[in-house]
Amino acid sequence: MEWTGNIRKMKSELNEEVAYTLPLYDVLEPLAEISMNQFIGQELSMKFENEINCVVTGKRINKAYGEGMSYDAFMSSPMASPSIIRPELSRIHEGIALRDKEWEEKYHLKPHIVYLSLTSEVKVGVTSERNIPYRWIDQGAVEAILLAEVPYRQLAGLIEVSLKEYRADKTNWRKMLKNEYEPTDLLDHKDELIEYLDDELQQFISDNDQITKIKYPVISYPTKVKSMKLDKVLEVEKKLTGIKGQYLMFSDDTVLNIRSHSGYKVTIES
Repeated sequence: MEWTGNIRKMKSELNEEVAYTLPLYDVLEPLAEISMNQFIGQELSMKFENEINCVVTGKRINKAYGEGMSYDAFMSSPMASPSIIRPELSRIHEGIALRDKEWEEKYHLKPHIVYLSLTSEVKVGVTSERNIPYRWIDQGAVEAILLAEVPYRQLAGLIEVSLKEYRADKTNWRKMLKNEYEPTDLLDHKDELIEYLDDELQQFISDNDQITKIKYPVISYPTKVKSMKLDKVLEVEKKLTGIKGQYLMFSDDTVLNIRSHSGYKVTIES
């Protein structure tokens, strides 16, 4: 089989083992969705067609910013607003938009979750309620638990900022891909971190103590992670040994971050 189109980050479904689907676009128009789990254990070819299209405007660009945007789109699109990386900066609950009022009301003036996840270590993070459990899967978490549930984005950011000095807010992606982590009890971490929040923020602590466990479709993990970029490699033709987070993992310990190649036009064969 052969497919050609512009890729986006993989979609995922939490089953007994995560099921991954790779969306392909004809610039901005949906073209196909490829089930990626079927290729694990097989030779997979992905060739860069030397074309990148902005995921916002569709225009051809030489370099992608953020997740497949032109520089202008990255500087103006609400999808790359400062409050995406730093939720505490959001002010839409005050009626103040950083970039796009309608977009921010739709996505940031909605229930958000502060969570703890186990990736390379225990980290604290923020995402919208509708993005659970997909956010956990995207970051390669093996376990996750809800910490707090809030009515809008900025509140989640304030809780995250309050806890950053006690737990990491970033993932060591190399350790995550090697599946290196110390088993721990996320509920114990939740109970500990609650004590670091002031009374105003403690009222949002979630009563849901369920720990979500996530298993990835992996035959073998890399021992020494070597990252690839299609701009330099141009074509990948290797045995696919697993998928974790947004990474394809190959038998020679190389990995390819699909999310960072959003907007790239590729031809895929298996």
